[in-house]
Amino acid sequence: MENLVMQKLFSGIYRNKKVLVTGHTGFKGSWLVFWLEKLGADVLGYSLEPNTQPNHFSLLSLKCQTVYGDIRDYDKLLSVMLDFKPDIVFHLAAQPLVRRSYYEPIYTLDVNILGTAKLFEACRRVSSVRAIINITSDKCYENKEWVWGYREIDPIGGYDPYSASKGCAEIITSCYRNSYFNLESYGTGHNILLASCRAGNVIGGGDWSEDRLIPDIVKSIAKSEKALIRNPNSIRPWQHVLEPLSGYLILGQKLLEGKKEFAEAWNFGPNNEETLTVHEIVIKIKEMWYDLNYEILGNQNSQPHEANWLKLDCSKAITLLKWMPVWNINSAIEKTVRWYKAFYEKGDILTYQDLEDYINDAKK
Repeated sequence: MENLVMQKLFSGIYRNKKVLVTGHTGFKGSWLVFWLEKLGADVLGYSLEPNTQPNHFSLLSLKCQTVYGDIRDYDKLLSVMLDFKPDIVFHLAAQPLVRRSYYEPIYTLDVNILGTAKLFEACRRVSSVRAIINITSDKCYENKEWVWGYREIDPIGGYDPYSASKGCAEIITSCYRNSYFNLESYGTGHNILLASCRAGNVIGGGDWSEDRLIPDIVKSIAKSEKALIRNPNSIRPWQHVLEPLSGYLILGQKLLEGKKEFAEAWNFGPNNEETLTVHEIVIKIKEMWYDLNYEILGNQNSQPHEANWLKLDCSKAITLLKWMPVWNINSAIEKTVRWYKAFYEKGDILTYQDLEDYINDAKK
């Protein structure tokens, strides 16, 4: 797909816009920056250095400006923003792992809560900023193990330190929206629209993070080892990484257009029938990649608590943003497995091909 055609997506709103992405070296962040570059945006990423080898960010050889820094370093973050003068900020920097949050609770809370607050505070000081999209998590909800999906109006909670930190990040988002970016004074007292996004478990090529199902499986295959599967009966809203990213970009378009009614919280997840158990996902991968050998861990009581049942209700995004999932779970797994097989067997990077296929399928 020619870049000029790509740049017309989202009404061409991102072309020549200055976009700051925090956490751009991570899995989801690297995919977002890649797409933004194709949209013609001038991107600066602020993040810690990649913490895995290999990693998607380095493999892409992106053109964006990169500043390595901690989101909690307010002075450095503010200096970077004052110099770059972004139009819009996508905030993805976080400690993203549930199990790690049990071992490093203070670090998790510090990064995910105070880091978010410091970003918002920096945005207040940078006059160029028009929109902020804070990416939290579906785990921000008070999980009651319901069989139906959580809506944006359902209570915020958090059993484990990670989930609690994301619930707090949502509360801080609401606090700043009410206190500093109030919609009633938009255009007179300030010019910033602030929204938050809650997405489910994302999969796709290029993720080698610890303690995640697909990366653990891929790394086990690469080492010819057995993949150890915990919580096989847990249900998650699985989706390809491009699904929520498309939602973030649609939402960013609305905010940059000054449509203040979209400065709210939004869910982005798969259709209800696309929620599968961990074991069902493993079986589907095994069907596509015969090299996979795995073992279901026995005593789950020795594992830190993780939610067993978690679904999102995305009716709001489907109705008001006109967003909808493009790839079903089978397509998402197929694209993911194909990406990793191409990388390990041929050294190919299929990121651009996947993005092109996704856009073409979305148009259909």
